[in-house]
Amino acid sequence: MDTSPEFYGSIITTRTYQERLDTIDVVRQAGMKICSGGIVGLGEKVTDRAELLVQLANLPQAPESVPINMLIKIKGTPLEDNEDVDPFDFIRAIAVARIMMPTSFVRLSAGREQMNEQMQALCFMAGANSFFYGCKLLTAANPTEDKDQQLFRKLKINPQPLATALTHHQQIERLEEAMMQVDTEQFYNAAL
Repeated sequence: MDTSPEFYGSIITTRTYQERLDTIDVVRQAGMKICSGGIVGLGEKVTDRAELLVQLANLPQAPESVPINMLIKIKGTPLEDNEDVDPFDFIRAIAVARIMMPTSFVRLSAGREQMNEQMQALCFMAGANSFFYGCKLLTAANPTEDKDQQLFRKLKINPQPLATALTHHQQIERLEEAMMQVDTEQFYNAAL
């Protein structure tokens, strides 16, 4: 969803807010889990952050995954000079998401590379119970697995074990094979 309905048109022009809501509905009807959250630092007001969380919490069923992203300012983009997000404002967004969506995974997402350990720790204490793990998100760097493991050890957080019969190497091989498959009725491979 990214932001509130009121601020949405200032950031996204390729689809409407209602189209995003309709997509979530279609995905849910198809039996898939929903991953939908927001980006803090787009130039929005605190009321826009609150309205985004109200929208998500008031869906017929709250998303299973609610990523809360901090804007990563990328040189050459229209938002590169936006004001930095106050760490406590970001942490408040995490806390409010947790209160409003108690059954969702509130995920600490993009922008972690710009957060120090203390800020990330406070996010976990405020209610984040997951984050995106790995060296790269879609377009930006993410903390390395080593740094994440060190932080978990300091905070005495035990990662939830991944239930899979495949080794890490086998998972990578299977993913690479799937990425090379031709389009199907349901999916197309944008990487090809």
